Amino acid sequence: MSQAPNSSVAERMYDSLPARKVAFLGLGVMGFPMAGHLARAGHAVTVYNRTAAKAQAWAQEFGGQTAITPAAAAAGADIVFACVGNDDDLRSVVLGEQGAFAGMKSGAVFVDHTTASAEVARELFAQAKALGLHFVDAPVSGGQAGAVNGALTVMCGGEAAAFESIRPVALAFSKAVTLVGESGAGQLAKMVNQICIAGLVQGLAEAIAFGDKAGLDMKQVLDVIGKGAAQSWQMDNRGKTMVDGKFDFGFAVDWMRKDLGLVLDEARRNGARLPVTAVVDQFYADVQAMGGRRWDTSSLIKRLK
Repeated sequence: MSQAPNSSVAERMYDSLPARKVAFLGLGVMGFPMAGHLARAGHAVTVYNRTAAKAQAWAQEFGGQTAITPAAAAAGADIVFACVGNDDDLRSVVLGEQGAFAGMKSGAVFVDHTTASAEVARELFAQAKALGLHFVDAPVSGGQAGAVNGALTVMCGGEAAAFESIRPVALAFSKAVTLVGESGAGQLAKMVNQICIAGLVQGLAEAIAFGDKAGLDMKQVLDVIGKGAAQSWQMDNRGKTMVDGKFDFGFAVDWMRKDLGLVLDEARRNGARLPVTAVVDQFYADVQAMGGRRWDTSSLIKRLK
């Protein structure tokens, strides 16, 4: 059974805003609760999912409407949100006769929460503009727990006016929604986020493995060093579960490898040198080979034990 979103601070802050007609495309582990927060905030939500039963389950839980195509979901909407798997999935729900762009009214805004390439963001931004629409690339950080709790961080790329029109609505499922630059900048900022996470998790894995070999009580050690310069979100939220060998906290290794693939592709284009990121990507390939495709990203420590 899906986990219903908790009430967020943002929902309470913005519950006096006028209700908007919105659509949400893609009801995976992130999209399902994100769309739920929009409905709970009072917006009129129509959802589309490739597997129709998931859309029906969402509507039964939150009381919104369902549609059989992205175009039908987007019809009449002020804002169309999407959270799907990759560039190709995104194009499939946006383009073509049944795609969202075909159903959107003039001046409506498409907000893409997929972690995708900056290239596809710029491509769809240009196509939207030619059709009299707006496109904001808006990948998120915070994982499944952030989506459920309405506490995601959203990094946006696009035009300021379109961003300002969607920001108060997106705050239904977010703690921060920030414009970081022009089209594609949101996706690039998410790549920076994933580079940081890759290095942090590997460092934490090595530290715990080292401490175990040295005979230390690593939960106690993490409590101690977590009050100093070594502290991080990863240490606070994944350190002790790594010690316990628990790796079922949402953001899967397969997804991280997809994201790091986007990062490394972009680095090849812009000339950035990412030696640590490239190595950690291969470490995640080792975890996949161990059967850990659906383990969460903290499972890097499995290689070291």
